[in-house]
Amino acid sequence: MRTCNQDMAGILIVEDEKIIAQDLKMTLNNFGYDVPAIASSGEDAIIKTAEIIPDLILMDIMLAGELNGIETAKQILGKHSIPLIYISAYADENTILAAKETKPFGYLVKPFEEQELHSIIRIALGKEEVN
Repeated sequence: MRTCNQDMAGILIVEDEKIIAQDLKMTLNNFGYDVPAIASSGEDAIIKTAEIIPDLILMDIMLAGELNGIETAKQILGKHSIPLIYISAYADENTILAAKETKPFGYLVKPFEEQELHSIIRIALGKEEVN
């Protein structure tokens, strides 16, 4: 059952650094998106995804807990067809190749510009109009 606001896209943030997660939430809200939940671990992200079925997931690569972002994405995408965008401070070849296996809609390297984030979200959600 979908619990995201029906009038705006619901985005699940998966980020273990609380300040970054709250900043992302504020930015997404300013862009007009709903953030029904923030998950701080892969395990939490799997549970919250099943509960809210977001329209899109912003996934950090390095997470607290047993699962990293890539392993978490594999588990989520094995059950749900949800666009996923990675956000990470890591841009080394091995990390990008591992992330690429999950077929994300994008990969943003921290720090990134807000407009960069907005553009990639719009593309992932299939938005055509410019705000």
